[in-house]
Amino acid sequence: MASGNIVQYSFLQSVLDASSHARQQCLHLVDLAERSALPASQTLPDTTKDQLSHLQRQLNADLGSLRESSREAIFEVRGTKQSTAEARQEIDRLHLQLQNLYYEERHLRGEISACESYDHPYQQLPLIPVEEFLELQPEHTNDDEKQLMFARIGHELAEREALEQQRQGLLKRKHGLIAHNKRRKDDLASLDKDLETFIDVHISFLASYRWCFTDKI
Repeated sequence: MASGNIVQYSFLQSVLDASSHARQQCLHLVDLAERSALPASQTLPDTTKDQLSHLQRQLNADLGSLRESSREAIFEVRGTKQSTAEARQEIDRLHLQLQNLYYEERHLRGEISACESYDHPYQQLPLIPVEEFLELQPEHTNDDEKQLMFARIGHELAEREALEQQRQGLLKRKHGLIAHNKRRKDDLASLDKDLETFIDVHISFLASYRWCFTDKI
């Protein structure tokens, strides 16, 4: 696989290209040296020496440039690793926040479900049927479920308050009748006592009268 298909960063690609060029120069220099090899007793021609010296100087310059580029590439890679680590930390932080939001969402959905399924006390109130209520108060026909429930509870409260007032009135009347009956009872008891006293006096009078009448005879 070609390096260009792997490395996408232009600077690193230039370093790889320089490395490849230096390699080709090395191979060319080695090939030229091998082709120009002579016995130890003979010396190379000046043209060959000049060509080899030129190639060596050019290779040294390319190697120096390659080393500089390699150092820059190392620094670039370190910076990229640092940036990647910081980006990974940010991603981990955002992922943790997302997980917390998912947890909070599940918790809130559970609370909502619990509230919706909760058996509220007002649902146990003995309210009149909706149809009967709407017949009594047709102005609530277009109310939503919440408004209709408030109206029904208000109607039930008003009815119970009215019944409570009636109960209090009847209770007051009951107490009045009880007090009246007690007075009548006391009056009757007093009348019985007076009647008994009258009878006793009358009997005593009759007894005295009979005694006097008998003495005269």
